This record gives sequence, C-alpha cells and structure tokens, in this order.
Amino acid sequence: MKKYILVLIAIATYTLTSCKEEKKGPAQPTQMQQVMAIHDEVMPKMGELGKLVSTLKPMIDSTKTGMQYEKAMIDLQNANKSMMDWMQGFGSKFDSDEILNGKELSAEKQNLLNTEETQIKEVANKINTSIANAEAMLKK
Repeated sequence: MKKYILVLIAIATYTLTSCKEEKKGPAQPTQMQQVMAIHDEVMPKMGELGKLVSTLKPMIDSTKTGMQYEKAMIDLQNANKSMMDWMQGFGSKFDSDEILNGKELSAEKQNLLNTEETQIKEVANKINTSIANAEAMLKK
C-alpha cells in the first residue's frame, strides 16, 4: 500500500511540475516595438538634419560645387519631410494602446503595420544617407 501511495505522489509531483510553463529568455520585441525602435533611433538625428541644412544653405551658388551643396540640402530636407509625413500617417493609423501598450492588432492593422515597417526603414535610410552625404561633402 505504501508503494502505491509513493508512486501516486511521485506521479502527481511529476505532473504538477511538468505542467508549469518553461521560463524563456527575454521576450522578443513585438513588430510594433521594432518599428518604434527604428523611429527612436533616427528621430534624434532630426536636429542634425536642420544644422546641416543651415550650414549648406549659404554655400549654394551657380557653380558645380554650389549645385552639389544644393542637392545635398534638398536631400536633407526631403529626409526630414519623409519623417514628418511618416509620423503623421503612423499616428493616424494606430492608437496609443496599440503603439505603447501592445494592444492586439486586427488583421487589417497588422497589414498596415507591415507597410509602416517598410516605410520607416526607408525613412531611416534616407536620413542616414543624406546626413552621411552632406557630412562627406562638407569635409572636402
């Protein structure tokens, strides 16, 4: 009889401990968090865009070099506009609970988020590229 009780206790203990969720490593960021991380990475560079535009503007003239400065300035301005347009569009498509609190997205909003992820990557590329090009031009 004692054997049966010990076996039942062992089975019950095994069953209870095996049903617990396994602890996993740190949670993977959601797609929304990844999109916001890209935004947060390039947003601080917006001030740099403005400074570079201010530096380039007086250097523009009708010479070949002056026109190159103008192109670099326009690229910076376009990158800035892209970020502003993206933020406005993103904010109109998602509410704060979806952005900040991880509220589950509908299938339609998930499709929108997929598109927004692609767009913010393009915006980040424009910002980084335009800054790098302007800085390289100014070092010449």
